[in-house]
Amino acid sequence: MSSRTRTWLAIYARALGRMARGEGPAADPPGRILLPHHSLLGDTILLAACVAKLRARHPQAEIVHVMPRAFVPLFSGRPWGAVPVGWSARDPESLAALWDLGPFDLAIVNGDNRFSWLARAIGARRVVAFSGDPSAYKNWPVTDFVAMPDTPMAWSDLVSTLVPGDPAEPYSRGQWPAPPFRPYDRPEGDYAVLHVGASTPHKTWLADRWAALAAALEARGLRVCWSAGPGEEALVAAIPGSGRQASFAGRLDLPQLWDLVGRAKLVVTGDTSVAHISRAAFAPTVVIYGPSGPVLGGAGRFWAHCPGAGVAIDPFPCRDQDVLFKRHVTWVRRCSRGPSECPAPRCMHEIGVEAVLTAAAPYLPGSPP
Repeated sequence: MSSRTRTWLAIYARALGRMARGEGPAADPPGRILLPHHSLLGDTILLAACVAKLRARHPQAEIVHVMPRAFVPLFSGRPWGAVPVGWSARDPESLAALWDLGPFDLAIVNGDNRFSWLARAIGARRVVAFSGDPSAYKNWPVTDFVAMPDTPMAWSDLVSTLVPGDPAEPYSRGQWPAPPFRPYDRPEGDYAVLHVGASTPHKTWLADRWAALAAALEARGLRVCWSAGPGEEALVAAIPGSGRQASFAGRLDLPQLWDLVGRAKLVVTGDTSVAHISRAAFAPTVVIYGPSGPVLGGAGRFWAHCPGAGVAIDPFPCRDQDVLFKRHVTWVRRCSRGPSECPAPRCMHEIGVEAVLTAAAPYLPGSPP
């Protein structure tokens, strides 16, 4: 039996026991609120809109954000007063720290309703989640269902609709305290960070485009440094001329990466977690959108005041799938095809260097204020 299976069996068993015993009525307004998940880093950061809305609606409540433990250092400053607690779905021993957290009056479950079981196991009395998850067993612990919005919006704004009421005020600089970091060889002077890594090959741009962009930025007076995640060093090495510039590929932890992008004059990246870190650090950020598209993956309302822009070809013919967390959402236009169906991501490859430079122009040296 895999460690992941043992983790979930322990969660199900504890949740069933609590549900059978009953947890008593939830306080209204809630005094303690739980956000349990094991999302990717980008989705974890994008929950900020939901956390900010909860804080505005329940200013005195204790908010506990249960997330993959590798992400906790980014949240050490407790944005909006939410307490980060880490765990791993592959480590049954990590559950022990969660069992002592409850009880909670309210839990908000984003996306995958499987985590309603985790909410119940921790001791949530009321569990709010989106309706429409086709796996019936995932919905059993949910007490309150919310329909997916019927109007197009960014994922961060969409998740915040799980909380009733007006949206939170748009994000502003400093709402997310910068995490402390270990010293590293930070670039000097004015520099741009070009992040070439991505969670999927379909969100990567062509190596020769990155090279041309780097040359153009250097001609405008910016030092160029490269970024990519652990195991993605070869993506940088494949870019012609990249050996002349500093590369931080695979070298930085998350707080160091926050510092690197936060001090940059410009960050250019695909639609990946670095785009969201860069926005939270309030760095000028140009995002190249491929499969996710510029609506669902975009800044939306909450991040609208962050400096930067998006670049995409929209609509794109094969960005035509409407499934989001296994739910059909009529307005969603995205693509989740794998390499066997889509050997090369045309939605990324057809974006030219000039389009990226145009989006970056307001943030380059010598541009009008």
